[in-house]
Amino acid sequence: MPVKKYKPYTPSRRTITGLTHDEITRTKAEKSLLRPWRQRAGKDNTGRTSIRFRGGGHKRRYRLIDFKRNKDGVPAKVAGIEYDPNRSALIALLHYADGEKRYILAPVGIKIGDVLMSGPGADIRPGNCLVLSEIPLGTEVHNIELTPGKGGQLCRSAAASAQLMAREGKLATLKMPSGEMRLVYVGCKATIGQVGNADHSNIQIGKAGRVRWLGRRPHVLGLSMTPRDHPHGGGEGHSPIGRKSPVTPWGKPTLGGRTRHNKATDKYIVRRRRKRR
Repeated sequence: MPVKKYKPYTPSRRTITGLTHDEITRTKAEKSLLRPWRQRAGKDNTGRTSIRFRGGGHKRRYRLIDFKRNKDGVPAKVAGIEYDPNRSALIALLHYADGEKRYILAPVGIKIGDVLMSGPGADIRPGNCLVLSEIPLGTEVHNIELTPGKGGQLCRSAAASAQLMAREGKLATLKMPSGEMRLVYVGCKATIGQVGNADHSNIQIGKAGRVRWLGRRPHVLGLSMTPRDHPHGGGEGHSPIGRKSPVTPWGKPTLGGRTRHNKATDKYIVRRRRKRR
C-alpha cells in the first residue's frame, strides 16, 4: 500500500504519514472471529509490571488468527482482506468449502477469489501451507512453526519472510530476516510467500498523541530518576552513569550487552545475526 501525506493544517500534521489502505476490501470484521481484548497496561498474570511505559490506547477487539493452518485438504476461498489493530500485518478472511471461516496473515500477492490450501499436495503458491520437507529449497516462507503442531511463531510481522536454504535429515536450515541462520524440524509447517503490508515500516508517526493511541506511555530516562528507582539516577544534573556499560533498572546489561543464555536452543542457531562480543 502506498504511503500518503496529509494536509498540514497543524505543525505536527506536516510530518505525519499513513497508508492508503488500497488492499483492504472489508471494513467490518467477521463477528464470529472477534473476542474481547482488555488492556492490561504491561502487567503479567501475577499483576506485576513486566513491560514498562504501557497503558491507555484505543479500544480494540482481538481477531482470532489461524496460525496452525491445520485444516488440511479443504480448499478455502479468500473472501476479504482486512486491517488488524493488533498487528502490523493485514489479515485475510477465508471461507472454507465446509462452511467454516478463519483469518490468516495476508501474504503478498493474494486477492479476493483466490483458492488456498494447506497440507500435503498443496501447490507452491503464496498463502498455501505445507511442512518444510515438501517446500522447494530457495522458497520464501512465513508463519513458521518451531514445534510441529504448535502453530507459527516466526516471521509474522509485516514484510517478514525467511528463506529455506537447505535440508539435512530431520532438520531444515532457514535464513531469517535478521540474517541469522537457524535449524528447524522438517515436520514443522510454514506458509509460502512474504507477509504483506511492506510499507508499514515507512509510516512516520509525526506526533506524540499518535503514539499514545497505540498504548505507549512516555519513556523516562534512567538518568533522570533517583538512585532508588534506577542505577543511572542521582547526582547533580545529568551525571555520568558511573559504570562500564548501561544497565536496566534491575542491573542487567543493555544497549548491546549479551543477556541470552539458553543452551537448549543455542544448538539450533547455525550463524548468529551479529558477531559475539
